[in-house]
Amino acid sequence: MGATAIAGSLLLIPSVAFAQDDSAAASQDEGASSEEAADEPIVVVGSRIKRDTFNLPEPVTVITKAEATLAGFNSTTNALQSTAVTNGASQINNAYGGYVTNGGPGANTLSLRGLGATRTLIMLNGRRVAPAGSRGSVGSADLNVLPTAIINRIEVLKAGASSIYGSDAVAGVVNIVTETKFEGITLEAQHNVTEEGGGNEMRYAAVFGFNGDRFSVAGSLEYYKRDELTWGQRDWMQCQTQYRMTSNGSRVPGSGDAIDPLTGKSKCYPTGSTGESGVTVNTIGTNGVSGAAVALAPGVPAGYAGTCNRFRPKAGAGGGIPGYECVGGGSIGLNVRDTFDQRMLNQSLYSPAEILTGYLQGSYKMNALGDAEIYVEALFNRRKSEQNGFRQFTLDYLKGSPLIPAELQFSTFGAAGTSTANPSSVIGVRAFTAYGNYNNRQQVDFAKLGGGIRGDLPAGWSYDFYVSKTWSDADYTTDLILTDRLGQSMDVVASGGGFACRDTTGGCIAAPALTASVVGGNFPAAWFNYVTDPVTGVTKYSESVANLTFTGPLFTLPGGDLQVALGGEFRRSSISDQPSPESVRGNLYGFTSSQPTVGTDEVWELFGEIDAPLLREVPFVYDLSINASGRYTHYRSYGGDETYKLGAVYAPVKWLSFRGSYGTSYRAPALFEQYLGATSGFLSQTVDPCYNYGAGFAATDTRYINCASEGLAPDFLQTSSVTTFAGGGSATGLKAETSTNWSVGGVLRLDGGMDAWGNLSFAADYFSIVVKNGVARAGASGIASLCYDDPQFRAGGGYCNLITRNSVTKALTINDNYVNLSEDRVRGIDFNLRYQRQVGPGQLLLNVAATKYYSQANRLFPTDPLDEYNGSLNSPDWTGTLDATYRWDIVTLRYGLDYIKGQQSYDLYGLNPATTPYYFETPDVFYHQASVQVALSNYQLTMGVRNLTNKTPPSISSGAYNRVGNAPLYSGYDYLGRTFFVNASVHF
Repeated sequence: MGATAIAGSLLLIPSVAFAQDDSAAASQDEGASSEEAADEPIVVVGSRIKRDTFNLPEPVTVITKAEATLAGFNSTTNALQSTAVTNGASQINNAYGGYVTNGGPGANTLSLRGLGATRTLIMLNGRRVAPAGSRGSVGSADLNVLPTAIINRIEVLKAGASSIYGSDAVAGVVNIVTETKFEGITLEAQHNVTEEGGGNEMRYAAVFGFNGDRFSVAGSLEYYKRDELTWGQRDWMQCQTQYRMTSNGSRVPGSGDAIDPLTGKSKCYPTGSTGESGVTVNTIGTNGVSGAAVALAPGVPAGYAGTCNRFRPKAGAGGGIPGYECVGGGSIGLNVRDTFDQRMLNQSLYSPAEILTGYLQGSYKMNALGDAEIYVEALFNRRKSEQNGFRQFTLDYLKGSPLIPAELQFSTFGAAGTSTANPSSVIGVRAFTAYGNYNNRQQVDFAKLGGGIRGDLPAGWSYDFYVSKTWSDADYTTDLILTDRLGQSMDVVASGGGFACRDTTGGCIAAPALTASVVGGNFPAAWFNYVTDPVTGVTKYSESVANLTFTGPLFTLPGGDLQVALGGEFRRSSISDQPSPESVRGNLYGFTSSQPTVGTDEVWELFGEIDAPLLREVPFVYDLSINASGRYTHYRSYGGDETYKLGAVYAPVKWLSFRGSYGTSYRAPALFEQYLGATSGFLSQTVDPCYNYGAGFAATDTRYINCASEGLAPDFLQTSSVTTFAGGGSATGLKAETSTNWSVGGVLRLDGGMDAWGNLSFAADYFSIVVKNGVARAGASGIASLCYDDPQFRAGGGYCNLITRNSVTKALTINDNYVNLSEDRVRGIDFNLRYQRQVGPGQLLLNVAATKYYSQANRLFPTDPLDEYNGSLNSPDWTGTLDATYRWDIVTLRYGLDYIKGQQSYDLYGLNPATTPYYFETPDVFYHQASVQVALSNYQLTMGVRNLTNKTPPSISSGAYNRVGNAPLYSGYDYLGRTFFVNASVHF
């Protein structure tokens, strides 16, 4: 997609799908800049002052509706999460449905410069868009609520602007601008269809408007649907492997993988490195028995006489456990076990969704109160989304239970306290079965009502008073297992040739006997329905805003009038997330538990801005102006602070200008960062710092001493997942974070004439943003290491206060609340080039945008060294886009290119790429798009292809990064494949 970021000449090219004045269209076809084509001064993102030029101290990227249509984007969400806007920073998009993300599954957010969605402000027509979503961590605008069909353009400022807009504009601001004057009705439809199936999108929309002498009304109705894309619909997703290399010899990725003895090929795993860590399906766990006494599965060394404690059903298998063969235990590698189930391929790679959006805006001139105009706007949105997942279902058969067959009655797998469902009982056999597919589903209703009055005052001043109220109301449901019902059903007695629950309260249904079919995940329907239940939570978020702004000139300078904006704003936000009662009481088996998240906050702000044109068209100064803004912010929860910003533009001649700015930001923690109810999670047992600590530490080392002090042997192996609890930090002194940002750059503009050598603009801007005292969670592994590496250990308190160890099971629990810890730094250069000229009978337009990052770094703790992620996986140091269009009469041809430079993480992790078994490297990636558009007076048809070469995402090894298949989980990569799109519109 083309992106123009040249402060001196931002082109705003309205979509031809909208009615427009013929003379205006003609002037823009000739390449007139918005400075030349604008009828009156307007406000551009980054300032509250109207102006008739675009000379700002910082670059602004503009994406028009026409560009988005030609690029094949079927929603505002897709356009905002494109490389042209994000510069390669990873975003939460539709591929994150199976992960715990802020805003809940199905939400799409935007993070500029990679600094997080809570540090990016989203606005609609200059008014902030409130957060929306489900679950307790709602704190950012969900891009799904934004309209698409009625949008005129998107303005993106990738620089801090807290002094202009408020505390959450740390990394930048995005302003979506709708059509202001629309006449008639436009019907629009777009379909995006993938070549390989799955992930198809469709959108149907109607835009309408009518205008009179004193009034104007416009609005849109849209229906959007996205089909599910499952793992099984992409070849590269169907067998996730370790993708390792041999440490010496062959350096071919995959040559070092564990081999499945049943297929002779690389072993398939369910996700990430889970299967490699021991999570398995279709096997059972017993106490250790000699391999010489049981049947051995393929892959177990012949004659193995060591310990076996994992078995797989095998018809006809003999030995001491008839019908089962040994697949693990002792020195046998875990990769012999079964870890893959075909139902895993039914999981969602892209979440399906249905979205209904309505938008209405109107104004009425009163011919009073300074030619006042009353205006209103309303936005309504409903999102229905869902995700299909897969999970393990661990069944603990109790010691002596009649459900255990005679050949397994010998086993004692775990002591009392090691079973979640029956903590007071000893486990005889643990069955690692497959639950199969389960479903998450959300419905999020969003409504925003706003309006105000604006008018003129004496001496060229104007006023604008605006109020709004926003509501987000969501419910979220997941199919889950209830711990108490499961425990009750596992405690049975023999009865009448079958089995009955010892406690029959609530209509208990006895669990099935342990058979090969049950181990394979096939359960009696009546029992399965008894122990499972859909559980629902409700999330409500609301925000009220009142804003009063005065703008106008103070006096005249040599370069023009000194313009001022003064005003104040009040905001009140509240969140109430009420998880299901089963979640609150921790009754969800193998799943997180959550406590309610409830909180409110209020903020009063006073702000001011000046724009001073010091000189204009004098010797050695074509233009010299400065811009300054300041804001005082006072939160009920965090008190007050000031922010400011200074900027300047200097043009010695008309065709060359220099610009720069420096500013500060102040962000109070989001409501969920303050008040998030305790939410549990589970991490691998290897996160325990004492896991086999004797192998890595000497007896005199601090960690060795601390682990031993808790009665743990040097070869201690944690058998339980590490439980984590995350929560808000308001009760522990969480403070606001601060940041600084500055930029400096220049713009070269050469007007050679459209019929001569053309018009050329080139801009380069260096930027630097530093966030200090950042609100973050320390991370369970970081907390654990800091505690067990502390010489004072438990006596020293500190991080050890956040960790408890069960005296019986030795299981570890870590509390990981939001605190002020981190520091984030990002710096680089944005390059933008625009070239336009007449070529033959038509007009050629080239837009090139690229970003070179010099640093993307952070540190979690103040005493830590900076961790430099620049150029590592998911953090490319170069990204770019090319947009080439050729317009000839009624036909427009477009070619687009997205570029993501290759990345490697060997340096980040201190690995030698010549010897390490890990393949942590991706090549340069190019995505090509092509389209053609035919536009008649009232009709428009656009057809094209995205990912023209059907580029599949690159592969990396498991072990350090979340993956989908073997590909990194990274929004910059295209998981859909070649996609055809068609957009048609008709105007009446």
